[in-house]
Amino acid sequence: MLMPSIFGEDLFDDWMRVPVERETNRGYRTTELMKTDIKDVDGSYELSMDLPGFHKEDVKIQLKDGYLNIQASRTENKDEKDNHGKYVHRERYTGQCSRSFYVGKELEHEDIHAKYDNGVLVVTFPKEVKKKVPEEKKFISIEG
Repeated sequence: MLMPSIFGEDLFDDWMRVPVERETNRGYRTTELMKTDIKDVDGSYELSMDLPGFHKEDVKIQLKDGYLNIQASRTENKDEKDNHGKYVHRERYTGQCSRSFYVGKELEHEDIHAKYDNGVLVVTFPKEVKKKVPEEKKFISIEG
């Protein structure tokens, strides 16, 4: 079935994508947030996540019950006033997004390393964690 269009664009494009792809005031679509690549690098995994528009302070990483939880939240206020101090334009934006990855219950906080640079979060952690075997107490026998 053909949909009505004006100037080559489907009239229902915006309506159909709202829950999935919503454009933010910075021009990013929500499907562009938190795009993640995971690479196998020399016995470790490297998780690279796009977080455009966020600052390092906006990002929280937590390890809980074997899940690596990454959350980013941001609040922004834009005020534009005329010469008399009256609002000509005023916007407020609050947004939050999160993702979780199962990494295994053997992983400890010390095993995970994170770096945030230029809108990209890079998290590295080992593929397999060497289980910490409790030290067996050995005694030296005394002769005589």
